[in-house]
Amino acid sequence: MEFSYSYQETVIGKQKNIALIAHDNKKEEIIEWCLENSEILKHHFLFGTGTTARMIAERTALPIRGFNSGPLGGDQQIGARIVDGKIDIVIFFSDPLTAQPHDPDVKALLRIAQVFDIPIANNKATADFIITSKFMNSEYRHRLIDFNKSVEERAEQLETEARSES
Repeated sequence: MEFSYSYQETVIGKQKNIALIAHDNKKEEIIEWCLENSEILKHHFLFGTGTTARMIAERTALPIRGFNSGPLGGDQQIGARIVDGKIDIVIFFSDPLTAQPHDPDVKALLRIAQVFDIPIANNKATADFIITSKFMNSEYRHRLIDFNKSVEERAEQLETEARSES
């Protein structure tokens, strides 16, 4: 049996909530990127995981709210804020050449960002495209799965199927 989703329009506001995350070998690169883009970033709300947030704050003077380090739940904290609609963009300079002990957390974060249809940059080139987008300084309207309605509809569908099989 196939199931179709219900959708609702969602708006990413003019002032964005941006998560900044970097693996150890990419921290210098994300700091340089923040410095290069500080005139844009200073007009948005910034969040980051552990050491990355601290280093960005110290080296760029940009205000940033820090969460736990990624391996200590920081990726999950960012993911929870995505679910709550409190993160609009994820800039994550990941290191594809080094194994990460918290790789399942990273995958969960990237998956939830995809589910909630928010822009994700995994490298500098993509981050550059996002930050220079015409949508950075305006509202962005998009359709998002209405998860509450979809759960209700799916539960009703399963109950109907169960009754018809009895």
